[in-house]
Amino acid sequence: MNFRFLVDHVTGEPYLAVARRGVDLLNDPFLNKGAAFTREEREAFGLRGLLPDHVATLDEQLLRVRTQYEQKAGDLERNIYLNGLMDRNETLFYRYLLEHLEEVMPIVYTPTVAKACRYWSRIYRRAHGLYITPRDRGRIAELLLARPVLEPPVIVVTDNERILGIGDQGAGGMGIPIGKLALYTAAAGIHPARCIPISLDVGTNNAELLADPLYLGYREPRLRGPEYDELVDEFVAAVREVFPDALVQWEDFANRTSFDILHRYRDVVASFNDDIQGTAAMVVAGLLVATRELGRPLGDQVVVIAGAGSAGVGIREQLVAAMVDDGLDPGEAARRIFVLDSRGLLTDDAPDLSDIKRRAAVPAAVVEGWDCRSRPPDLVDVIRNTKATVLIGVSGRGGLFTEEVVRELASRADRPVIMPLSNPTSHAEVTPANALRWSDGRAIVATGSPFPPVEYDGRVHRIGQANNVFVFPGVGLGVLTVRARRVSDGMFLAAAKALADQVPAERVAEGQLFPDVAEVRSVSEAVARAVAAQAVAEGLADPVDDLTEAIAAERWYPEYLPYRPAAI
Repeated sequence: MNFRFLVDHVTGEPYLAVARRGVDLLNDPFLNKGAAFTREEREAFGLRGLLPDHVATLDEQLLRVRTQYEQKAGDLERNIYLNGLMDRNETLFYRYLLEHLEEVMPIVYTPTVAKACRYWSRIYRRAHGLYITPRDRGRIAELLLARPVLEPPVIVVTDNERILGIGDQGAGGMGIPIGKLALYTAAAGIHPARCIPISLDVGTNNAELLADPLYLGYREPRLRGPEYDELVDEFVAAVREVFPDALVQWEDFANRTSFDILHRYRDVVASFNDDIQGTAAMVVAGLLVATRELGRPLGDQVVVIAGAGSAGVGIREQLVAAMVDDGLDPGEAARRIFVLDSRGLLTDDAPDLSDIKRRAAVPAAVVEGWDCRSRPPDLVDVIRNTKATVLIGVSGRGGLFTEEVVRELASRADRPVIMPLSNPTSHAEVTPANALRWSDGRAIVATGSPFPPVEYDGRVHRIGQANNVFVFPGVGLGVLTVRARRVSDGMFLAAAKALADQVPAERVAEGQLFPDVAEVRSVSEAVARAVAAQAVAEGLADPVDDLTEAIAAERWYPEYLPYRPAAI
């Protein structure tokens, strides 16, 4: 790196020893202060004449950012502007993000990031992150070495095949790792110089992209089979060689590869899949909060999950673990959870079940004797026959939870829990307003995308956002703090419990199952503490003397430090 964090041994003042100067310094997003460089720094680093005369304060710069941000015509323009700011001045970008979290997070990440990924090649401005293609076989370690980073890093990597709810976006999927890592920094305080966004650009089957003259990605059909596996093998081996203590987050891989990659490499490198494990932990946390409000334990609930992809199957498996932790026998826990795909309920006698779906299928004998209007049983059939109390949507199908579905659920449960989690907003299975109207105001609702409060029958219902940002940054911070050698399922259950403990009773009484996004920094600290402690308890990390102090030492806050010249 071109800087070091140091402390003056006489005054105790922290400062950065910086090797860059002049235009090179202004072009380094980790180090650039823009007009906030002091006169002394301008002299010492060859910046005289390269900046306007006024020495700006950080507050003045934030006001300028606000003024420019408000002039943008729409959310995509705001996303482009903020990404440009991040590319110029990391400290200013993250300070602005922290001070406007609830407003800006939906711009930096979901739902706006979906549109940014769709138009990635058309709005492209500056290189950010690493693109690894089949042309790079045999040289992936070399590519990683070319990326300056503070160690150990957090790597978010995608192969771009299942980007949110919009599918294969080729090289445009890079928007997801960039956005996720911005949340690692904002929510958990991971320094941006420790963050590496990576696109495994193995081609695309998106015909529209391949026909677009502006498309920037690897212009070949998507790589499959042994050649794909060999590329991922080399990538993991390169990470182990170059960054042996790195944390790897697998992001937006298709169902056909997500579970395989997770289980193939979780014992090789500290890694997890946020779509599978992060989403599941977040759902478990929400249900733990709801059951406290309902006065009935998690093991008493009957859960229906619409969506049999990575998220749906991951939620089922984490729920089984949570119910077992709550005292249920594993078999009984599994019998209380029902998963449907687009054709209906998954049963083990269905033809052509994928390995992933087979993991979530119930025995065919379970549905014998059910009163059903279709085969396999549809959503209404399953709710009616199981007397479901919880309905979770990860289907990507907007409007799937119709009035008939919600009313059937509400007829079986006094306070049904409804979680339409699909992103972006247009893919939500039901809007909170409809869920409350069709349940006569009795439903407890949490959504994947942000929704405003809903007034029904004179009462205001706060809609908690079941956002993975409450889980994965804290998991990452906990793993890095104790240098965990593996990321276990038990660590995600610990994260879920810690998250549930962050929702005060008065919020729950208003219908809110998750904290406010503005509280994500303190939530991430609590999650990190629980994850780190669990890693030590499981023998996956060495004990630390003071966990609170160790976590604090890993966190960065966006503020300008004094600079002093140094040869590094």
